[in-house]
Amino acid sequence: MKRIGITGGIGSGKSIISDVLTCMGIPTYNADNASKRLISTRKDLITALKKLLGSDIYVHGVLDKKRMAQLIFSDKELLAKVNGIIHPAVIEDFLSWSESQGAPLVACETAILFESNMNKLMNATIAVTAPIETRIERCVKRDNATEEQIRARMNNQMSEEDRLHQADHIIVNDGKMAILPQIREIIKSLA
Repeated sequence: MKRIGITGGIGSGKSIISDVLTCMGIPTYNADNASKRLISTRKDLITALKKLLGSDIYVHGVLDKKRMAQLIFSDKELLAKVNGIIHPAVIEDFLSWSESQGAPLVACETAILFESNMNKLMNATIAVTAPIETRIERCVKRDNATEEQIRARMNNQMSEEDRLHQADHIIVNDGKMAILPQIREIIKSLA
């Protein structure tokens, strides 16, 4: 089995690429959705997050994501500790999931492919890119957020330059260039 890692900055269109792969019959794992599920269901993660962030980080059994974001995005050391709790669980879940698929090729969508070292589990990595103004416009519409809020999130992510430099393949998702031929070319290279 071969594994493809899909990453990109906020608003780049990672999910579109994942959706296309899924439509092509390639099982695709969404690490963000998995982490949300895991921090809501795994008692060991809940206990570790409460110990690190305070027992009131869960309200009526639900993680206060807004409060957690306020805490970790202003403290890089705390962010690293939270990631140290969540990332290993997501990696373990992904490996178990990918083995259960019985497919020759699976994909994993994650915004932090390189930061979490999940790229080391992949046979190939794809960075999805789009012009920054396009990305901001997409996020403002999708997240009902201000441009300033989106730029602040972008500033907390790996730089576009670093991401593109580390990736094996790049997909341009600018709304002008067709993505399907780009995806097919990458899949063909993995055969």
